[in-house]
Amino acid sequence: MWLEQLTRLWGAHLALIHGLGLLHAVHAVLKVRSPQGAIGWALALVSFPYAAVPLYWVFGRSKFIGYRHARPELDTPLDRVAAAAFAALTPLRTNLSPETPLTLLRHTLTLFPATRGNDVALLRDGAETFPSLYHAIEQAGQYLLVQFFIVRDDRIGREFVQRLATKARAGVRVYFLFDEVGCHALPRTFFDELRAAGARVEPFRTTRGRGNRFQINFRNHRKLLIADGRLALTGGLNVGVEYNGEMARFGPWRDTHVRVNGPAVQALQMPFVEDWHWATGEVLELNWQPALAATPGMTVQVLATGPADDLDICALAFLRLINSARQRLWLASPYFVPDPAVLAALQLAALRGVEVRLMLPDRPDHWLPYLSSFSYYDALAQAGIEVYRYTAGFLHQKVALVDDELASVGSINVDYRSFHLNFELALLVADTDFTRNVAVMLEADFARCRRVELATEYARQPWWFKAAVRVARLLSPVQ
Repeated sequence: MWLEQLTRLWGAHLALIHGLGLLHAVHAVLKVRSPQGAIGWALALVSFPYAAVPLYWVFGRSKFIGYRHARPELDTPLDRVAAAAFAALTPLRTNLSPETPLTLLRHTLTLFPATRGNDVALLRDGAETFPSLYHAIEQAGQYLLVQFFIVRDDRIGREFVQRLATKARAGVRVYFLFDEVGCHALPRTFFDELRAAGARVEPFRTTRGRGNRFQINFRNHRKLLIADGRLALTGGLNVGVEYNGEMARFGPWRDTHVRVNGPAVQALQMPFVEDWHWATGEVLELNWQPALAATPGMTVQVLATGPADDLDICALAFLRLINSARQRLWLASPYFVPDPAVLAALQLAALRGVEVRLMLPDRPDHWLPYLSSFSYYDALAQAGIEVYRYTAGFLHQKVALVDDELASVGSINVDYRSFHLNFELALLVADTDFTRNVAVMLEADFARCRRVELATEYARQPWWFKAAVRVARLLSPVQ
């Protein structure tokens, strides 16, 4: 009798699991972004529901549920803040010609307009970035907004937090936002001193809300520090000794940040306010009155993107930048896992005579994206795209240069995760002096690279390496 009952129970259990797999397969067909992804998930959910169903809960969704952007035309406390900030920036917006790459972005893909009167300085590596971060902290008299994907419990991480705690004890309002996945290794007590000093420290809460409970595949990848609404720093560096080149595993760390004064600082505040509102439900009271840093100054567009966007703004913005290139397009990224549209745009740019150069690391920090990049060699070679591998340490900068007109510095990698799954932040600068400085910086970096022989380097690899590359390519949405 007991054996018969056990058999029935086991049969009901199997039927339930396969029924869940079938239901999730229908959901995947209806909701997953790409046809290839929908077919892959549907086959896995029907064939192997025991493993595929929990994996689908974690990795299957491409939209972040519940997060809502502030909009000037709506009427909530957050919307009213956006409306006031938009109104303050409107007199400082820049009149751009239709041919300028920023034109489409400012009309359809961004909340705030491109503004004039900014001053933007390149910060190369930790040797320039961390002193600038510390200086901004010291200069703050009213508030500090701080957001990083990774903070380490090491010499630099502890010094950074101690400096913030000193300002908090002096009466400066400190708001610190961190990503739980990026900071998973931090001890629970790491922020105790900062909180005891009166600072507010909050995780982004990626899994907040019933619909997001298992979705650890979304990350807040932004890096930002703002002092008093007057000075901002953003770019590719997190907080830790490896970002200062002090970790033997990576050696010298190549990265780029920027320091910003001017109206763009107000535009940079808005994504932080939205992230803070998601994490806490609060709307911060900040300085929304822009101040010109130079006349005429630099034209700057803030690009804040994420999986809560109605459109795939990050991928669309990259497509716009690539399609606008006429003479050269130089991209530096630690990871290269583009979606099909971005890959096709890069090929078309090269085929119409644009000098397309990709700068990638020669050594990995994460094996999946590193291996995936090799799978694109044939497609890049066929279009005449040049690939360079940086050999003087680890390359982590996220920089784009379009002709002599536009440069981008931020947190956006040329990969599926940045385009579709991460909350990202970048500064687009349309200024000939700035782009000239970026070109000089990248030329020095290219001199520390080896040029890849695309037609032969991958072909010479053993079969097991090629198999690993194909598996890594298939796993690109979860990298």
